[in-house]
Amino acid sequence: MGRKAYDLIVVGAGAAGSTAAETALKMGATVALIERDKLGGTCLNYGCDPTKTLLYTARLLHDAQGSGKYGLRIHEAEADWRAVTAHVREVIREIRGGTPEEALQALQSKGIDVLMGEARFVSPHDVEVGDRTLTGRYIIIATGTDASVPDVEGLEQAGFITNIEAVSLSSLPRTLAVLGAGPIGVEFAQMFSRFGVDVTVVHRGDVPLPTEDRELAEMLCDSLEGEGIKIKTGVEPKCLPAAEKGKRINLESTGEGEGTRHKPLVVDEILVSIGRKPALGALQLDAAGVETNSDGIKVDATLRTNVPHIWAAGDITGGYQFTHVASAQGKLVATNALSGDPQPFDSSVIPWVTFTDPELAHVGQTEQELQKLGVAYRAGRMPFADLDRARADGQTQGMVKLLASPGGKLLGAHILGAGAGELIAPLVLAMKASIPIEQMAETILPYPTRAEAVRWAAERLLDAENIGIKE
Repeated sequence: MGRKAYDLIVVGAGAAGSTAAETALKMGATVALIERDKLGGTCLNYGCDPTKTLLYTARLLHDAQGSGKYGLRIHEAEADWRAVTAHVREVIREIRGGTPEEALQALQSKGIDVLMGEARFVSPHDVEVGDRTLTGRYIIIATGTDASVPDVEGLEQAGFITNIEAVSLSSLPRTLAVLGAGPIGVEFAQMFSRFGVDVTVVHRGDVPLPTEDRELAEMLCDSLEGEGIKIKTGVEPKCLPAAEKGKRINLESTGEGEGTRHKPLVVDEILVSIGRKPALGALQLDAAGVETNSDGIKVDATLRTNVPHIWAAGDITGGYQFTHVASAQGKLVATNALSGDPQPFDSSVIPWVTFTDPELAHVGQTEQELQKLGVAYRAGRMPFADLDRARADGQTQGMVKLLASPGGKLLGAHILGAGAGELIAPLVLAMKASIPIEQMAETILPYPTRAEAVRWAAERLLDAENIGIKE
């Protein structure tokens, strides 16, 4: 069908790619956007948005079933799974802005040419999609990642699901093994458990949630186990093919307990949640000369690849795999490509949240990281059990934990508690703007609110002894 030239070709219509395309359009560029699967990428269709909808629904069910402690009598609190998944689909539709066709038309009406199909490089400037060839003055690759299937003996034969299938199951399994105890794994574990599934989390590592502050991660895992979720760490799973009554998983301890055997698990389904791999697909990057590594596409500080006119953004670059990071990189990379004055991506202050109940929010360094680096610090803690609003709401799990230098510079902030993802926002701003702990402690906040915990943690940090200092 011939060749068409554009100022910018964007490959991938997830958070990074769609943001890059719209940014470039505002700058007056002609833009083509290519997507192989669904507009919105993993986050909208199989990740953040459907999982958060399911987690919120599961929390409503859990709260209703436990409402007796508030003096309420809710006589029927059960889930209609088909209605729940229908609600999830409606939420996705609303966020997308309509049906996939309507979303595509909306982008095209703005002036973005949208092509559905696999993109293949045929030269550094030329990309094929089906029988069409596109030529780009600049090209941005934002294809994201796919679920990584771990090297577990017998897993392929036994059968498994990933996050893609998990958010749209036609029916719930009675029993479920979740392989992996990272944020995605524990989120799915709690969600399914609250819908009545018997869940066991199986983790090869010695500790779950290894990137989080250990004190708060352990508190969260204690809470999950208190709900009936079983968490097995330091074990190597080995699967057997589906039998008459489910799938069998043998567990053998690693590390100090190496050689120890545990009672085998027999489950209806296995959910793989161990990691992600770069979605390079059929791109044929060799034809463009773009260099890659095991984490994805190699980029410099400005997100430019080794080919000067080709850039990359989002998860495919192998950095922080969060939607908010992908969106920020998408905006930056489009500006960098078209402006002629590329700026580096600032990754110094990146927050994230594990959306369990209670939520676990994180920005900056953990105590373990500071100790490993030998950095002097002080810690201030404000347990929600000491906060009047948390007592009034009956949501006293967790705490605000602040880590600061002896001079009062915020080095890390970690919150475990209801709404932690919202409470972390002022701490992200404080870290970005270098607001000292003393100023945070002196700021008057409304009573009674959960936000007061941040102020009290700052005040306690000022009073704290230097128990965490490493000279």
